[in-house]
Amino acid sequence: MQSIDDKIIAKIKKCGRGKEYFTSDFASYGEAKAVQKALERLVNSQTLLRLARGIYYYPKIDKELGLGILYPSWENVAYAIAKRDKARIVPTGIYALNRLGFSTQVPMNFVFLTDGTPRRINTGKGKGILFKHTAPKNLAFNNEIVMLIVFALKEIGKNNITQEHLTRVKYILQQVPKELILQDVKLMSAWIKSLIMKFYE
Repeated sequence: MQSIDDKIIAKIKKCGRGKEYFTSDFASYGEAKAVQKALERLVNSQTLLRLARGIYYYPKIDKELGLGILYPSWENVAYAIAKRDKARIVPTGIYALNRLGFSTQVPMNFVFLTDGTPRRINTGKGKGILFKHTAPKNLAFNNEIVMLIVFALKEIGKNNITQEHLTRVKYILQQVPKELILQDVKLMSAWIKSLIMKFYE
């Protein structure tokens, strides 16, 4: 009979490296305490990495360049959590600005709006992933790029928009056809709608 450790190892090897796991992924392998102990042993043996409470990672390892363990982005972890919870998320705040190239500042906390459960995932050294609840309509955009632009502009604020910001928005919108913009304008505040539509005149 396979031990819980062996069952977990078989599963993660079958799925391959570079994948995040949750304690609940192994719930069928035994009682909760026994599964937790097995995961602790696999972390101690460096088979798995513990990213945060209840979140584990079967690491990719770079041997060609000698980089060693390749850690997942916190964005990937956030989307893995959202997938598990069947929730929608979108980057906001400083992280949204960083994603779109408005800022090179790397946030201590990666903030996402969600229609799921609000929570904070502590990732160590004062860093974390923060899920802030928002109304489902705020995540109803058809185009992800447009959605990111809207939340980035909200973060900057109407009175703080610079020519540099406008140049960046224009560059990003070059890859978004006007018909896609028109599908989402009803979800924008008046000043953001006005700003974006100027690039399509």
